[in-house]
Amino acid sequence: MSVLGESVGMGSGVQKKLSPLTKGEVLPVTSSSQSEASSEEIKQSRSVLNSLFSGALAGAVAKTAVAPLDRTKIIFQVSSARFSAKEAYKLIYRTYLKDGFLSLWRGNSATMVRVIPYAAIQFCAHEQYKRLLGGYYGFQGKTLPPIPRLVAGSLAGITASMLTYPLDMVRARMAVTPKEMYSNILHVFVRISREEGLKTLYRGFTPTILGVVPYAGLSFFTYETLKKLHAEHSGRLQPYSYERLAFGACAGLIGQSASYPLDVVRRRMQTAGVTGHTYGTILGTMKEIVSEEGVIRGLYKGLSMNWVKGPVAVGISFTTFDLTQILLRKLHQKG
Repeated sequence: MSVLGESVGMGSGVQKKLSPLTKGEVLPVTSSSQSEASSEEIKQSRSVLNSLFSGALAGAVAKTAVAPLDRTKIIFQVSSARFSAKEAYKLIYRTYLKDGFLSLWRGNSATMVRVIPYAAIQFCAHEQYKRLLGGYYGFQGKTLPPIPRLVAGSLAGITASMLTYPLDMVRARMAVTPKEMYSNILHVFVRISREEGLKTLYRGFTPTILGVVPYAGLSFFTYETLKKLHAEHSGRLQPYSYERLAFGACAGLIGQSASYPLDVVRRRMQTAGVTGHTYGTILGTMKEIVSEEGVIRGLYKGLSMNWVKGPVAVGISFTTFDLTQILLRKLHQKG
């Protein structure tokens, strides 16, 4: 038995017959809830894309700005030479005289290959974890409480590290070797795979994850907390650019200081294949570094340079991300 659909003509009040419907067929119904759901999906997709792009740009700008200092820090981290500001300057100057100005950015192409997806994933993941935790704790659209704020940053760092770690390994190798050894990024992958095995690409992964939890957690936590305190005391929801740089600098200083010994261990394990050492475990690496070089001169070697490089890089990174997000939102509103 067929079902007939009828509708009421609103203007004339006359009933009009509609064509018969097949069995089981229903009339299409449009509702405001469906359109709202579709709008929310579009808004969420746009938010993810904005975060990915802003994060990628933030990472690229920040790392390029401090690349010479970063390369110098890695060279000292993986050697037994004593670190000082004077020795760091001499190393930079000798590198410049021997290989030219652009050699100070050697390995930066590998850094970009790694840091662009890393920063994009990290910032995007942080926004998504904030949204999920905010919904769970009832703080949607507001600043999270301290513990969830710390958790969101740590989870973002873990997510990004897990997905991009082999690129970090390649970047460390390129930073500490002459250009004759590895001609490009692909060459590093091929030689490591052939000569040392694919497992080598994940050497140092455990200390990386252990280090990224306090680093990313405290960095995001500090930056978000300072922005919250600023809004409460100044009455302005958006800090000025120089204030964002200062907040990011504080975040970088705290985050990197907390995780620095694990960063040294990670670099030693990553570059063991080209420095002649055989570092097997995290504790074994730490013991060897401490026995040969001491705690401060070994596990904290190059930290003073990180106190210059780190705050600058993190400050630029957070500021670039926030300002790009604001710009993209304004462009979408105008569009």
